[in-house]
Amino acid sequence: MKPRHILMGVALAAAAVLVLFGDKSPNAGVAEAVDRKPARAQPATAPAAAPAAAARPGAAAILRLLPREELIGDAGEGSFKSRDGVFGGQSWNPPPPPPPSAAELKPAPPPPPTAPPLPFQFLGKAAADGKWEVYLGRGEQTFVVQKGSQIDGMYRVDAIAPPTLTMTYLPMNQVQQLNIGVIE
Repeated sequence: MKPRHILMGVALAAAAVLVLFGDKSPNAGVAEAVDRKPARAQPATAPAAAPAAAARPGAAAILRLLPREELIGDAGEGSFKSRDGVFGGQSWNPPPPPPPSAAELKPAPPPPPTAPPLPFQFLGKAAADGKWEVYLGRGEQTFVVQKGSQIDGMYRVDAIAPPTLTMTYLPMNQVQQLNIGVIE
């Protein structure tokens, strides 16, 4: 062991003895103010002193305590009741949108009805006598259609111009297109 370690051990033991056996009674005496001579001259603009201090020219001036409400107002600098204080909350979130008006609360009208998706699957196409024929399938059925053909009174073929086949859904008179591929 080094001498430094021995010295630190002795100091630790001495501190332990003082903690265990030292004077633990509280001091009941009141500390009195001490008059000290200022090392420098008082500045010319000293705060207003109490009348008793004005009688003694070298005494330090102790000002009267002011109530908190007089100093910082009713809300207070750290008041949690108002958001103006030093510790008021700060939110970086955008403000919430304004509440909707009565006109906006009405439900939107339903969208206009649309034709169902085409139930046909493209099987193939052929050009015969300068006209296009397209082979369509629906379930177990196969349809060979040309321009102007009708299928089950529900669909009419309006145009065949690869890469699309244009059909009209007759009950709603809506035009739909089916991809039939490019000319081969």
